[in-house]
Amino acid sequence: MVALIVFYALIVMTVAVTTSVPKNGVVEFFYYLVTGVAWVVPAAAIIYWMQRPDEPQ
Repeated sequence: MVALIVFYALIVMTVAVTTSVPKNGVVEFFYYLVTGVAWVVPAAAIIYWMQRPDEPQ
């Protein structure tokens, strides 16, 4: 699951560098706003996975 966060961050950085995101301040603001909030979804999955009780053996 941690690999998912790392992969997400690398994808976001790659898109920001290879597209025209840094050339327009308004677009850049909204891009980083959306991508900054979107990481909550994989983070919530990690938290849910970590809080599951252990299965009885």
